[in-house]
Amino acid sequence: MTGDTNPTRSIATFLAFVKFEHTLFALPFAYAGMTVAAGGWPGFTTFLWITLAMVGARTAAMAINRVVDAEIDARNPRTADRDIPAGRLTRRDGIVLAVAASALLVTAGVALNPLTAALLPIALLFLVVYPWTKRFTWACHLWLGVTIGAAAAGGSIAVTGAFDAAAIALWIAVGTWIAGFDVIYALLDQSFDEEHGVHSIPVRFGTNGAINIAALLHAVSIVALASLPVFSSLGVVYLLIVGLSVLPLLAWQQWLVRRQGAPAALAAFNANLWISGLVLLAVVLDVAVPALIRW
Repeated sequence: MTGDTNPTRSIATFLAFVKFEHTLFALPFAYAGMTVAAGGWPGFTTFLWITLAMVGARTAAMAINRVVDAEIDARNPRTADRDIPAGRLTRRDGIVLAVAASALLVTAGVALNPLTAALLPIALLFLVVYPWTKRFTWACHLWLGVTIGAAAAGGSIAVTGAFDAAAIALWIAVGTWIAGFDVIYALLDQSFDEEHGVHSIPVRFGTNGAINIAALLHAVSIVALASLPVFSSLGVVYLLIVGLSVLPLLAWQQWLVRRQGAPAALAAFNANLWISGLVLLAVVLDVAVPALIRW
């Protein structure tokens, strides 16, 4: 059962409900794609619409996930205090928020260019379907990666109005990165998922298999990130920062979960908040340094 009594409905509750701070996972990647596509600053209007689209997509996705998973969350001791099971918000609150956030995404997508507008139905489909995937396939982590990776690639598409190799490389990089750390995070619920019929890679392949699959996904992500200079004007500065920061962070996550197992999954998950910001920093500095030299 979930609690629907005495909801609080404060701004702080809604922000906690959708883990608003986790928008930082994908938003910097969208800005990175935007910066690469524009060769620098794309203008405030484009920047604003990209920001609103990303916030709308992330908020809608999390609200839908929380509503769909409310019963599962209520049975899981780790998640029983989430806002719907705990009664701070109702399912109806979650649905209203999801609709409002989807409207924000649609408005921003239409405002950007014809291609982003045309892709909106597909984006919304992926957002809505994701929470159901864990009910029938261990590939739910890959679905999540494809969904969030597409949003990151949208930063490039929003500027160019077209698919290009750099956008696809970003999509692969972000998609495999997200899927990899979602597999690691799923270690926290492995026992619960096994008992309640929830599908995941840890349930299907075991702890060691899941860690190895996460390592493979993160290796693909590193290769995709390293390929970006091939498809864009990025160069040595970008590669140095990514090589000296992102690669060690991903390697550290693997070392930590291999040494400590599931108890280390949350620390490994939180470390990912740094990665997208580091990639954005690498892109911005790589674009800015040649401009400063010319100046």
